[in-house]
Amino acid sequence: MTAKTGRVISSSSFEHVPFSLELRGLEVGHGARALVRDVCLAVRPGQVVALIGPNGSGKTTILRTVAGQLRALGGVVKLFGRALDDTPATERARTMSVMLTGRPQTELLTCRDVVEAGRYPFTGRLGVLGEKDHEAVTAAMSATGVTALADRDFAHVSDGQRQRVLLARALCQEPRVLLLDEPTSYLDVRSQLDVLQLLRREARERSIAVVASLHEVDLAQKAADHVICIKEGRVLCQGSPDEVFTAERVAELYDLAPGAYDPSFGSVELTRPEGEPEIFVIAGGGTGASCFRRLTREGTPFATGVLHEHDADGLLARSLATQAIFERDFEPVSAESVARARDVLLGCREVICCVSGFGTMNARNAELLDTARSAEISVRHEGSRAD
Repeated sequence: MTAKTGRVISSSSFEHVPFSLELRGLEVGHGARALVRDVCLAVRPGQVVALIGPNGSGKTTILRTVAGQLRALGGVVKLFGRALDDTPATERARTMSVMLTGRPQTELLTCRDVVEAGRYPFTGRLGVLGEKDHEAVTAAMSATGVTALADRDFAHVSDGQRQRVLLARALCQEPRVLLLDEPTSYLDVRSQLDVLQLLRREARERSIAVVASLHEVDLAQKAADHVICIKEGRVLCQGSPDEVFTAERVAELYDLAPGAYDPSFGSVELTRPEGEPEIFVIAGGGTGASCFRRLTREGTPFATGVLHEHDADGLLARSLATQAIFERDFEPVSAESVARARDVLLGCREVICCVSGFGTMNARNAELLDTARSAEISVRHEGSRAD
């Protein structure tokens, strides 16, 4: 992957493969008004690129311009090395497939009718489908899980089902470049994963270059080879998911509070409650996650410890805890760390213990329970008792 615009430059395993799609200094907008300027991107066969950014940042406008539905205000779009404006419409339709958020106006069309429209670039003037066309339609509907909807009225299926039917239409076109605007909208969690796995499989097995706008940051982090971030009329940054999805960059992109995004989990968390900690949580190994999030929902500031730095609870505590006491990874909890945790605990009104027992690495955390009882601080156990 090569990229001119944005703060991150990513190298990838696609380095020696020719480009399917190139954007060079692309300027997009409506009429004469530019919405996003100087977009540079190069996508190779088999690559999945995610466009992310706030609502209204111009992601859909970029896709519509690349699809040829809007006139570029500047720069150039190249399809397999040829300027899009110089590519005949028929060739473009046979090479590039587009699925945008707008819903086609249909009347008395079945779902299969809608999918079959994806084959029209390959039919004659009469639009009669041949055997190969019917095979492509059947395969696409099977892959997207809409075979059972074939004879249903497209206008009367659910939004999620409609989304899958439109994806089937795009896939049955057998494109070499696939543009998708919010392909996971209206889908439940299982269906979102199914669609993204399908896109990755299609990209890999058919060498399709996929460019998709996504609202779900966690899905973009998991599914994309390259991510381009759009904000306030420009490319804020771009690169591999590991390069782009840092707490600082995602917070800047979406104007989040510091620590609201946790790249380890790919999740956006509520802002930590303000104030001195009222509750001390003894946790570890992921046992405290639900407690941390519940206290945050309730607006109760809390402290926690002693946690290992890269323990699951340790990572989450950095986002949600008012104060957290850490020990180095792979080291037993030390007397010094417990002493620091004890000082914080004695300022709290309650202790919540989430662990069911103490082992070699966190044995000294048991001393925190003794401290709470000696100080007559209320101790509550969540889950199995720790003593």
